[in-house]
Amino acid sequence: MTNRFLCVALALLALAGCASDPAPTEQLRLTEQALAQAKAVGADEHVAELKLAEEKLLQAQAAMAEESFKEARMLAEQAELDARLAEARVLTQKSQDQLTELNNRINRLRLQLRDLQ
Repeated sequence: MTNRFLCVALALLALAGCASDPAPTEQLRLTEQALAQAKAVGADEHVAELKLAEEKLLQAQAAMAEESFKEARMLAEQAELDARLAEARVLTQKSQDQLTELNNRINRLRLQLRDLQ
């Protein structure tokens, strides 16, 4: 009776462990979207975070294939964050470039105005 109870308890624990880590298909989808968005704003292989995100996504997909769902979710979440950081870095650089260009134009206008006086 004790052995039977022990087997049932272990089986329930095993099922509970499986149930707590479902396949992170939605997280993988979000990660792929984040990567696509980062690329859409101009992130390429020169942006280290994008490369890191792509590597982690591949690792997450491999973990999914091995049904290591907890590891897959963790890697996919990290990859999503890396992709979002890549996007933010690209957008920040573009904004900085625009600001520099505007400052250059302002300085040229100031010089022109000074020459007129």
